[in-house]
Amino acid sequence: MIRWILAALILTPPAHAAEITVLTAGAFKPVAATLIPSFEASTGDKVILRNDTVGALLRRIKAAEPFDIALISPAGLNELGDKIVPGSITTLAKVGIGVGVKAGAPRPDIASVAAFKATMVNAPSVAYIDPKSGGSSGIAVARLFQTLGIADVMAPKSVLVHGGLAAEAVADGRATIVVHQISEIISVPGVTVVSPLPAEVQSETSYAGAIASNTAAPNAARAFLTALTGPAVHAVLIEKGMMPP
Repeated sequence: MIRWILAALILTPPAHAAEITVLTAGAFKPVAATLIPSFEASTGDKVILRNDTVGALLRRIKAAEPFDIALISPAGLNELGDKIVPGSITTLAKVGIGVGVKAGAPRPDIASVAAFKATMVNAPSVAYIDPKSGGSSGIAVARLFQTLGIADVMAPKSVLVHGGLAAEAVADGRATIVVHQISEIISVPGVTVVSPLPAEVQSETSYAGAIASNTAAPNAARAFLTALTGPAVHAVLIEKGMMPP
């Protein structure tokens, strides 16, 4: 009997348990996904995690998609106006863009801007996020190709990924190289990060979280946002290819 009661206490969530929906940009998804199980175990709350590009998430939120927390860029959160709780924007992490290849493949030279440019020009195919999907890295990569004067050369061999993990195009053979945020390259089995882009052309993106102004579970939302911050989370950020803010 005692054993049954203890089991019931462990398996039964607290009376105050809530369910919250978290909308996250792809780059921060691996961090959030790693931290959710411990949060759910300690609070009894349930977290539903959904991801997309920053641009797509902004469109979805502006179209009245329900959510409790948004994890996107600070600039994106500032666009949401009264859809988020004033003063709730919390900076969480930053991440740079890197280059990845299939595990075991030769690592291309991208140690300098000139070497990166040559590697891109000589690559048979290069995957990155379609800028039109609103992904931060895709916009940055397309802009970089323009700046380097190779946009026309890259166009016919670009494998544009419409959101999600661009490195999957390398894993399944559609592309030989991926240029994407490091945290998202790391997330794909069978793909190895070569290195970040050279400092002179690096583009870092910050990520922040905010609470929806109409959330039905403000306490749970606030607790989850807090769980994504602090020194204890730094090791997870680094493991997933991101950096503390």
